[in-house]
Amino acid sequence: MILIKDQFIRNAEYRTFITLNDSDRCLIAVADGMGGHKSGEVASHDTLHNLHYFFGDLPVGLDTSAFNEMIIEWLESINMIIDSKGKVDDRYKGMGTTLVAIAYYDGEFYSLNCGDSRLYRYRNGELKQLSTDHSLSNLRGEKQHSNIITNCIGGGCTSSYVDIVEMTQDILDEDTYLLCSDGLSDMISDEQIMKMLENGADADALCEEAIAYGGYDNVSACVIRVKK
Repeated sequence: MILIKDQFIRNAEYRTFITLNDSDRCLIAVADGMGGHKSGEVASHDTLHNLHYFFGDLPVGLDTSAFNEMIIEWLESINMIIDSKGKVDDRYKGMGTTLVAIAYYDGEFYSLNCGDSRLYRYRNGELKQLSTDHSLSNLRGEKQHSNIITNCIGGGCTSSYVDIVEMTQDILDEDTYLLCSDGLSDMISDEQIMKMLENGADADALCEEAIAYGGYDNVSACVIRVKK
């Protein structure tokens, strides 16, 4: 599931232009749910909706340290919410979701990451993964992604954490950012992603390419092109 400002998107295309002033708030996020009987969809839905309202209710004027503390408090809260659903209804037992996001708050940009969904940046012919995979394969230093994650929201994780990076000064005009689930990054290589972004591919083209290469998992992607 994808959140773009106040739009929640699943199984659909969405395009928009967003102009930001210092007082504006904007959240763009991808949540990749896991769990049987559509429980993953429930986990990703609940997580993004909860984060959307939490983010909108943040007090003004938080510095970077205070912003980080608030996001960590939110993570603890949403973990309890997701886990409690599994305790009262077996259909939701063990459900969970990853989360990767870019948040704009009080004139500053932050990246958020929990799990193995990814944030990439394409700049001047180079593609760079900005997020770190919270996965068994990454812990072992293996290039091949194992699909066994070591951190997520819910999913039985007892000590979830979120990587929070203040990235305002590193965002340049003409940058392209890609947020995606592992259903995309497992199917097509970084080199393929780089070439497609270089040629102006949008999120739908990337998803279609991943599906053409197998697409055995949910494929979600959001492409952001920066104009200053």
